[in-house]
Amino acid sequence: MSVSQDSYDVVIIGAGMSGMAAAIRLGMYGHSVLLLERHTAPGGLNSFYRLDGYSFDVGLHALTNYVPEGVRGTPLGKIFRQLRIPRDAFDLSPQLRSCIRFPGLELGFTNEFEYFRTEVVQAFPAEKERFDRFVQFVRDYHAVNLDPDSSSAREEIAKHLKDPLLIEMLMCPLMYYGSAREEDMDFGQFVVLFQAIFLEGFARPFEGVRKIIKVLLKRVKEVGVERRMGLGVTSLVSAGGGISSIELDDGSVIQAKHVVSTIGAVETEHLVEGFPENSHDKRVGQLSFTEAIAVTKQNPRELGFEDTIVFFNDSDRFDYRRPDDLIDYRSGVICVPNNYDYADGQDLKNGILRVTSQANYDLWKALPDADYKQAKEVGFERLMETAVRMTPGVDLEALTESIEYRDMFSPTTITRYTGHYQGAVYGAPKKIKDGSTAYKNLYLCGTDQGFLGIVGAMLSGISIVNYHILKG
Repeated sequence: MSVSQDSYDVVIIGAGMSGMAAAIRLGMYGHSVLLLERHTAPGGLNSFYRLDGYSFDVGLHALTNYVPEGVRGTPLGKIFRQLRIPRDAFDLSPQLRSCIRFPGLELGFTNEFEYFRTEVVQAFPAEKERFDRFVQFVRDYHAVNLDPDSSSAREEIAKHLKDPLLIEMLMCPLMYYGSAREEDMDFGQFVVLFQAIFLEGFARPFEGVRKIIKVLLKRVKEVGVERRMGLGVTSLVSAGGGISSIELDDGSVIQAKHVVSTIGAVETEHLVEGFPENSHDKRVGQLSFTEAIAVTKQNPRELGFEDTIVFFNDSDRFDYRRPDDLIDYRSGVICVPNNYDYADGQDLKNGILRVTSQANYDLWKALPDADYKQAKEVGFERLMETAVRMTPGVDLEALTESIEYRDMFSPTTITRYTGHYQGAVYGAPKKIKDGSTAYKNLYLCGTDQGFLGIVGAMLSGISIVNYHILKG
């Protein structure tokens, strides 16, 4: 790691996936780069933590955009090329099988799209031709649109598909995996996620997100980037239409020709002198989540959790919005990290079951400490009950007896460790595709630029510095 200085070519705020990718890309071309992270752990929205000897991933249910080796022209391949990382460094193992589960109906999918197509056609035979045409439309749209539009996904899909239940089932996993809009999503984002999840697929490193972070940190060091952990930005000082200096939490002041922020559009704006903090700015996203994590004595498959990931909803209509209660138990995501096709001899030390649902940030934040702890206990129990209710053949008593350790995070946890106002995992509903701001040398990458997930975040960091800094 290089010696600290007071002036850099580029300062990057946030050592999440987008920040690390941006730093690597700039370091590869000889720029002096300072990568700042207020917390002690890198990874941002996709990090990990340890409690009482157990390790837990944050954010990562799966890495999307997985394709077998040799498939060219894909987002994952672009990351490996742009960051000069060998494909096998991530140690990716594909999913076994995931599904979308609604009352009385299930659509399974794997990393082979034809499997999902067959499931759709069998469940919705009248939609066969329309679905095939729609998939082709999505493939063509994705190929020729470099700047996906923000029109309504629901309205656009309704032009192609007629069965409302099929539309709801397609929307459920894609909205859970990337929509910052309540009850809808940008059609451009729908296309990107349809490609990432259904046309490509899910995978996971055996070590979880820690493996990806280790690889990125190694590259950060190799290309000469200075990384300072436990140190954030207090303010960005503007002058002459740009950012002239950067004040850090320790009181020091530094300069940079360019500043790249990964912490969100409004959050970044509020660092600039003259902008008061206001987490209820109408531009801030309203969607957040809570997650219950159970460590089990048995492999979850032995308890009846056979799928890798289950996107569930308990009615024919999928309601995606900030709930009126602490947690909305009607829909969610059940993830089993054990259920990937790991190499022979690889088996996770413990069984892990993760259940994620929508949650209300303001209600969680208003709870006194004692009530907050109690709400987490109640929430954990009810999320486990929900997982059992939405998984045929699983016995609640058997699951309860198998749980040897538990943890749970709330929307306020997300804000505490990421700085995202309102615990908005997917950031603001309105994305800034080119990463530009009102300041000529300040750029955004990450969540509010519009590329989501681990692969999307890394692509965001790469794309923004390529476009704004490396183009010259």
